[in-house]
Amino acid sequence: MKSTFRILFYAKRDKQKADGTVPIWCRITVVDGQATRFNTKSSINPNIWDSKAAKAGGKSKEAIEINSLWDTIKASIYKVYHDLQTRENNVSAERVKNIFLGIEVKHQTILELFRRHNEDIEKLVGVSKTKGTLQKYEVAYRRLSDFIKLQYNTSDVSLKEINHMFLNDFEIYLMTSCKCGPNTTAKFMQRFRTIIIMAKNNGWIHTDPFANYKIRFKKVDRGYLTQEQIEILMQKTFPVKRLE
Repeated sequence: MKSTFRILFYAKRDKQKADGTVPIWCRITVVDGQATRFNTKSSINPNIWDSKAAKAGGKSKEAIEINSLWDTIKASIYKVYHDLQTRENNVSAERVKNIFLGIEVKHQTILELFRRHNEDIEKLVGVSKTKGTLQKYEVAYRRLSDFIKLQYNTSDVSLKEINHMFLNDFEIYLMTSCKCGPNTTAKFMQRFRTIIIMAKNNGWIHTDPFANYKIRFKKVDRGYLTQEQIEILMQKTFPVKRLE
C-alpha cells in the first residue's frame, strides 16, 4: 500500500484568546494514517476562517498574510519529508515534525556521526591519539561512504537503517570491491562498530546491529626473530625515547 503524506491546518476554536482570535494548528499525516500535530504559533479571526478550505477566506490583508505564512510552513514541511524519503525507508510524522521544529536529535545519520567521531580524534592527536589512528578512521570513513553511494545510491543513511544485512553487505564490499584481506576487513568492521557503540551509548539507536554479528580475524603466522636479529635490536640505539 502506498504511503500517504498530508498537511492540514485547523482552528482550535475551544482555545479562543482574549482578543477573540483562535490558534491555528498543523496536522501532519504520514504512512497510512499515523499523525502528529503542533501549534503554528499563529492565530486568526474565526470569522474569516474557512474550515472547508483549511485556510483564511477572502482577500483581506490579514487573510493574504496568514495564508502566505502557512504556505511557507507547508513548503518547509514538504521539503523535510522528501529529504528524509531519499535517505530512509520509513518516515514517521513525528520525525518530520521534530526536524521542522528544530528539535530533532542530532547525528541521525551514520556518516554524520562518523565525521563527528573523526573530528574529535583529530583534536586529540598528540594528546591521547596518534596521527596513525586518525588516518585509519579516515580511511574507514571513506570506505563506508563509497559503499553507501554504491549500494544505496545516496550520500548518507539513517542510523536506523544499519542492520545485520547492512553489515554483511559492507563486509562483502570490502573483500570484493576493495580487495581487502580477512584481517583488514575485520579491522574496518571494528572501527565501524566503534561508531555504532557511540550511537547506542547516546541513545540514538536502541539495538546493536553487531549483537549477532561476529567480526572474524584469521590467524596469521608472522614468523619469529632469529637470535642474530634480537642481538641487533638489543645493540641498536633509537633516537626516539618512546621507541627505545
